[in-house]
Amino acid sequence: MRKSRKIISQVPPTFAFVVDGETEIWYLQMLKRNERQLRLNIEPKIPQRKSIEEQFKLVVDLSESEYSKVFWLIDLDTIIKESRETPKGKKTPLKFFIEFRKTIKREYKNVIFIINNPCLEFWFILHFEKTSKLFDTCAKAENELKKYLKDYEKTQKYFTKQDNDIYIKLKRFLKTAINNSESLGQFDVDEPTKAICEMNLLFQTDELRKYF
Repeated sequence: MRKSRKIISQVPPTFAFVVDGETEIWYLQMLKRNERQLRLNIEPKIPQRKSIEEQFKLVVDLSESEYSKVFWLIDLDTIIKESRETPKGKKTPLKFFIEFRKTIKREYKNVIFIINNPCLEFWFILHFEKTSKLFDTCAKAENELKKYLKDYEKTQKYFTKQDNDIYIKLKRFLKTAINNSESLGQFDVDEPTKAICEMNLLFQTDELRKYF
């Protein structure tokens, strides 16, 4: 009698992403749609309330669940703006974030921070140029990006257009962007408002680096 072989199914790793905007969700969805060879589930999550405290709680909850890795994507422009507007004597959102980051790095080893200053559009710019210029608002970064993507719009239709989505538009420059992002270094608590882009950390994870 022929022995039946046991088929061991390997469950793909699942990455959870905590984001505070829809552009990150659309970009991640297009990454997954276009890179079909990735043995990976990508699950973006937006907290119901987008305060730093709520994002922190969601990151912690996800890190204690079934996800292989949890990525916390942070656009610093809003945090810095709100910190400047915080009444004197009160703890700023930036200070809250730095404290949360320290706690997570100490206690939750499956969490990876991806910090962009000012925002995701800076990552898109790095596909075309190597720069450490600080755009103090996301709007200024968008204006710079339009030098290269003249029709750029912060809309779902633009980001997800079939056969011409945001990932397809940028894909041939991806290695350049990873190198330019890495060259900026990582977030520095002693210089928290400098231009930074840590999107390279996603593509350099063990699960993804072989594809990029």
